[in-house]
Amino acid sequence: MKNKKIIYIFTIALIVILIAGYFGIRYAKEKEKEKNQFEEEFVPEEEITEEQERQTIVSLYFPNKDTEELMPEARLVDIKDIISNPYEKLVYLLIEGPKSDKAVKVIPENTNVLKTYMEGDCVILDLSKEFLNYSKDNQKQKKNMVNSIVNTLTELTEVNSVKFMIDGQVNEEFKDVYVR
Repeated sequence: MKNKKIIYIFTIALIVILIAGYFGIRYAKEKEKEKNQFEEEFVPEEEITEEQERQTIVSLYFPNKDTEELMPEARLVDIKDIISNPYEKLVYLLIEGPKSDKAVKVIPENTNVLKTYMEGDCVILDLSKEFLNYSKDNQKQKKNMVNSIVNTLTELTEVNSVKFMIDGQVNEEFKDVYVR
C-alpha cells in the first residue's frame, strides 16, 4: 500500500512536470518568435541608386515675390558637381534663379563668376561687371542681392563672411565684408 501511494505521488508529480515543461517550452518559443520578428532586416521597396547616394540638399535664398523678404529654397544637388568648388556652383544656382513661383531671381542677368577662393573663413567672390546691372535707386534690391549670396554661402560650415570683387577689383559699391 505504501508502494502504491509512492507510485501515485510519483505519477502525479511526473504529469505536473511534463505539463509545466510543455507550457514553459511553448512560452519560450513564442518569446523567441517575437524577438526575431523585430530583428528582421529592413529591405527597401526600391534600391537606392549610386546617383541618389551622391545627392545632398542645399539652401538657396531668394526674395519672396510679394514681400521681397528672403526665403530659403531647398535644392537637391549632386555632390560631385559641388565638391571641387562649392562656392561657384552655389552662386551659379542663384544666378539661374528659383524653381518656386513664389520667389524671384535677384542676381542680374549674364552675371558670371570669374573666381572664388577662401581667405580664412571668408569667401572672396569675383564677379563680372554685369553684377552691377541692378536698379541703383532700389536699395532693397541691392540688399537682397548681397544677402541672397551671403546667406546661401554661409550655410556652408567653413564660411562666415563674403567679400565681393568686380572684374578682379574692389568695387566702391561692394567694398565691405558681408557677414550673415
